[in-house]
Amino acid sequence: MRGSTAEICKPKAKSEYSRKPQKQIIDAMINRFFLLILVPMVFAVKLASAQTLPPDSPAYKRFPNVPPFTILQADSTNLTKDHLKKHQPTIIMYFSPDCDHCKHQWADMEKRMKDLKKYQIVMVTYQPFEEMVSFYREQKIASYSNIKMGRDTKFFLPTFYKIQSLPFQALYDKNGDLVTTFEGNVKIDKLLAAFKGKD
Repeated sequence: MRGSTAEICKPKAKSEYSRKPQKQIIDAMINRFFLLILVPMVFAVKLASAQTLPPDSPAYKRFPNVPPFTILQADSTNLTKDHLKKHQPTIIMYFSPDCDHCKHQWADMEKRMKDLKKYQIVMVTYQPFEEMVSFYREQKIASYSNIKMGRDTKFFLPTFYKIQSLPFQALYDKNGDLVTTFEGNVKIDKLLAAFKGKD
């Protein structure tokens, strides 16, 4: 019996005990390195880039997320940022119903709506409510499920973006982070290319 017990209780060689724990220790050290060194560095870079912005920079650069807008829709209900679908890229387009450049931009977008279908588009104007409603009806905006339109009654977005010319478009990825902005007419292919890899 003693002999068999000795066989069962025979200790493993020291090298067999030490190999696995050493690998675990090395892995743990690598993980700590990433957590303690690299992660703070990423935050430091972001903070530094934010601090390099001039104090008179447009709000959209200092706060690069979908802004907290409120617009009055054609049915007299309000639409806010909170009503937007989550995890879906967004295009905010500031326009004027009587602006020729805006009309051309909309015509280009309408032709490529199949390509734009996966984006939620918020068309915003400051022009009189009646003009917006007329454009909404004439262009059959209600037939596009991915488009919302409303009047910026507080003139919030032109100040937020420091808009100089129309149409103006701000693109946001599925996380609500700013991708880029366009002032004036932009080709649909260029608009779609800006979203590439971020939508």
